[in-house]
Amino acid sequence: MSTIGFIEAAGYLIKGWQLVRVKGLRKFVLIPLAINIMVFAGLGWLLFGVFTDWISSWTLFERFGDVWLLAGLQTVLQFVAGMLLGVAMLYLFTLLANLVGAPFNSLLSERVEQYLTGTSPTSDPSLMFMLKSLPKTMSSEVAKLIYLGLWLLPLLLITFIPVINVAAPFLWFMFGAWMFSLEYIDYPLGNHGLGFRQVKKQLKLRRGTAMGFGSAVGVASIIPVVNLVIMPVAVAGATALYVDAFKQYE
Repeated sequence: MSTIGFIEAAGYLIKGWQLVRVKGLRKFVLIPLAINIMVFAGLGWLLFGVFTDWISSWTLFERFGDVWLLAGLQTVLQFVAGMLLGVAMLYLFTLLANLVGAPFNSLLSERVEQYLTGTSPTSDPSLMFMLKSLPKTMSSEVAKLIYLGLWLLPLLLITFIPVINVAAPFLWFMFGAWMFSLEYIDYPLGNHGLGFRQVKKQLKLRRGTAMGFGSAVGVASIIPVVNLVIMPVAVAGATALYVDAFKQYE
């Protein structure tokens, strides 16, 4: 079983950054990078305007007059709502960007693995491989969106339950790390024929490894500018992690 621990797995995001700068791999990064920038910049700008208008329209406590306690409560509720919306949108943006860029991410993962091992996961030409893997790749992305939706509701409920909600930030972060690991390690595993359920099983067997890498991606994803380039970097890093922690146990 894999000996790569939480901290070491987190370092594979740095390795991903190194890989996407390799001369022979850079051309496979351009389309995933462009897709990620367009999704995050475009939807981010749109939703920021909508969210700002929504917050400014809150008049829940105006009928009670200028009572500082109620005004403070409204501020807290606005902050919580904004935080939850921000976290949810981060996951949604990431999954949407990956849904659009999935075929190109699979191709990037294929080429990174070929660079690292000297062998390709498929004997087909890269373009043909991308086209043949498209149905399975898109099916996996849809499965991730459904999986995300099923878990968001209980997490939202926990967030608003007194006492229990003190654990909500931790649970949100852990869930995000798990989703990011599922999202990106799925590419190299998917290139070798594993479906979404099989990918989950493999990650559960190496939970510390998965959570370490997913946590690093989660932290990087909330850093402005860095989050614009995170998708191809995470794909490359996840592929390197697959080669070192998963491939030999298949």
